[in-house]
Amino acid sequence: MNAPTEKPEIEALLCDAEVEAERLVSIARTAVALGLLTFFAIAFPPIEEVEHAVLIRQGYAALATMLAYLLIGVLIWLAIRTRMFHRRMIWPAAVADSLFVVFSMKASMDNTYLSGDAVFVFPSVWLVPLVLSFGVLRGNPRVLAVSVGVLVAGIAIIVAADAGAIKGQGDSVIWLFLGPPPNVMRLIMIALAGVILVVAARRTRLLLFQSIDATIRNVNLTRYLPAELAPQLAAGRLEDLREGQREEIAVLFIDIRGFTQLSETMTPREVSDFVTEFRRLVARVVEDNDGVIDKFMGDAAIVLFTEPDRPQQAAMNGLNCAVALNATMQEWSTARTRSHNAPVDAGIGLHFGAVFSGVVGDETRLEYSVFGDTVNVAARLQEMSKQLRSPVLASGETVNAADATGWHQIAQTPLRGRQGPTDIMAPNGKAGSDPEKRLQ
Repeated sequence: MNAPTEKPEIEALLCDAEVEAERLVSIARTAVALGLLTFFAIAFPPIEEVEHAVLIRQGYAALATMLAYLLIGVLIWLAIRTRMFHRRMIWPAAVADSLFVVFSMKASMDNTYLSGDAVFVFPSVWLVPLVLSFGVLRGNPRVLAVSVGVLVAGIAIIVAADAGAIKGQGDSVIWLFLGPPPNVMRLIMIALAGVILVVAARRTRLLLFQSIDATIRNVNLTRYLPAELAPQLAAGRLEDLREGQREEIAVLFIDIRGFTQLSETMTPREVSDFVTEFRRLVARVVEDNDGVIDKFMGDAAIVLFTEPDRPQQAAMNGLNCAVALNATMQEWSTARTRSHNAPVDAGIGLHFGAVFSGVVGDETRLEYSVFGDTVNVAARLQEMSKQLRSPVLASGETVNAADATGWHQIAQTPLRGRQGPTDIMAPNGKAGSDPEKRLQ
């Protein structure tokens, strides 16, 4: 897996994640120290009952080690809590974990006057898995690699000190397993475990980087394109989308009537709030009816309904959405009137037919567009909604394509730019939003 190209915004996110991981490490370190202290208090006999001086010294050394470990965890946690901890401090913290284990082993050896052969006998060696686990938790393979290197090098130095000094001491077979060969094997296994964990941490970090990068690219693409197209573009299918396609879809136009005059009575903040609420309501209704918002244009929107294998369903979704949008706009207008604000009057036009759809532009600025007579007819119907005194108009082709009931013809007239008359339909009251009329 190749290393990703450095991107500042992703690196910043990963830096924050590393500091948060170090906070978790400090909590884990503190919990481990408290757990060991609790066990020590329960299992270790009172000092006055211990007769061997070595055990007494070892007990004090173990107690000091655990308290020091606890102190390190608390101090790092406080530094992160008070925002005094910088990401660069993770490196010395990781090195300190490894050195702490090494010095604990060395202190145990000095206390017992044993040589490097006995290093793996002492309980402090069991801190090695904890140090490796903390390194993985940090999520930075380079920090983990340094920590593993310091740990292995430190233990190797201890093992090499007077190696073989206890060879032949006593007749017990146990000494056969404390010589240089078995200790070297133990050290190699620690090193190999560290290498495997470094590889795993690196792979995890790369996957995380790629996931964040893909998410950011999708978010950026959806600023200009319908969300449904972003995955295709992220997968490198831009050229396919540029080629375009001819398909049958339903196109819906919705526009707030008299918005220019209405906005003149509003403050800039009120205009912003008004448009934001309009877009929120439209987006909710469109999503409920399986539509795609092609684009918002101030106080207007173009919505598409496409079902490649089910054109009848696409037409029905468009009709249902048109009726639902009208109901939503009326409810919003009523709520505004109750709050002593100007009412809302919206016009909606819908037509079903063939269009050309595709992506135009380059990677710096892309736009998804639909072209053709269908788009023009939908726009004309929206413009005629006020003249015909119906907030919702649909073409006869749309009603026929959906095989819908609950609609009636209110006009048959030529539309600008189109030959021949067009049947213009309007819903019967709330007809068309009846669930029993919808296609399943």
